[in-house]
Amino acid sequence: MVIDGHQHFWDPARADYPWMDAPELAPIRRAFGPADLAPLLKANGIDASIVVQCRSALDETEEFLRIAHETPFVIGVVGWVDLTDGAVGETLDRLRASPGGNKLVGIRHQVHDEADPDWLLRADVQRGLTALSARDLTYDFLVRARELPAAIATAQAFPKARFVLDHAAKPPIADGGSAEWSDRIKALAACGNVWCKISGLATEAKWNDWDAERLFPFVEHAANCFGEDRLIFGSDWPVCLLAGSYGEIKGALEACLAKLGAQVCEKAFGVNAKAAYRLPIA
Repeated sequence: MVIDGHQHFWDPARADYPWMDAPELAPIRRAFGPADLAPLLKANGIDASIVVQCRSALDETEEFLRIAHETPFVIGVVGWVDLTDGAVGETLDRLRASPGGNKLVGIRHQVHDEADPDWLLRADVQRGLTALSARDLTYDFLVRARELPAAIATAQAFPKARFVLDHAAKPPIADGGSAEWSDRIKALAACGNVWCKISGLATEAKWNDWDAERLFPFVEHAANCFGEDRLIFGSDWPVCLLAGSYGEIKGALEACLAKLGAQVCEKAFGVNAKAAYRLPIA
């Protein structure tokens, strides 16, 4: 099974997305749903996808689970819950008991938007992560280099839990990269319970001036750090449309991964996502 490990649905007419207010995001400030994604998956040889949270709102997670219940190609949901809520365990149990709840595979919070770079290390957040881990759910790190030290400490604090690093921590590709990103990615990868999504890279480059060759050094570094068993392909659709079509994004990342070996590419397009998220598939 070929899996897109990271995509989104949203409708700005029905909900507020604060991060979407920037003028340069106008091209994607419209509704995107399963009917829009289905033909793209088919055209690009993708069998299934994992839909990932966009808002810090429980009702979005509930909506995504309903969508997953009704949409066979959506095999996993990475939703949102308030990790600081003392009753987060009960919330997770309720979500898992709802229609589509068997497809709740992970939780995410937009940590890179928090003022505190050590937000992950707050006592109430760590308590929430304990509830998550007890239910065998994966946690997605949405961080940049600034928050990586807290992510490293969190992965070390929960050695039996599973974590997925979204977008390879958003390397500053447009600026040519940074030693801070490179070194901290390597330190995070030393935690054997963290996987890395090769996703969202084209939008970290210059949107109108990028190609697979320019992305490759960052993919290669992530591969050198995490190894072939912990890389996951994700389109980051429809955010990726700011830089290129679904096919262009998939093709570029496939080319980068294939340069590292056929087995690296094959695992990143399915096997590793299944392992990281314990996907409920045969």
